Amino acid sequence: MGIMMTIPLLICDDSNMAQRQITKNLPENWQVDISYASDGKEALEYIRAGKGEVVFLDLTMPVMNGYEVLAQLREENHKCVVFVVSADVQPQAIDRVKDLGAVEFLGKPVKSDVLLEKLRVHGLI
Repeated sequence: MGIMMTIPLLICDDSNMAQRQITKNLPENWQVDISYASDGKEALEYIRAGKGEVVFLDLTMPVMNGYEVLAQLREENHKCVVFVVSADVQPQAIDRVKDLGAVEFLGKPVKSDVLLEKLRVHGLI
């Protein structure tokens, strides 16, 4: 039996309500150490500090938006798993974030069954 590793998880959204909503829908016994960022610049600081192996990233934020964060992560070659969470569910937005390296695009509000399924698909639970 492998040792349960605690995953550094970052939730980046400028809305506290959205942060809480994602947190509430995470799997119950999932071993995560959660950090919160409210803009893209802050998110990058957390990720560079090793606090974002798995990232839930909003697209529309002040200072630096989700697209800019994804582009910067790619430039710095970070290997985090990014789930984009946005109310802007348009095909071009979905294609664009996947091109930039996000593994999934989740519509807001995130539903726990969808979240669990996507975490399973990517081997995170």
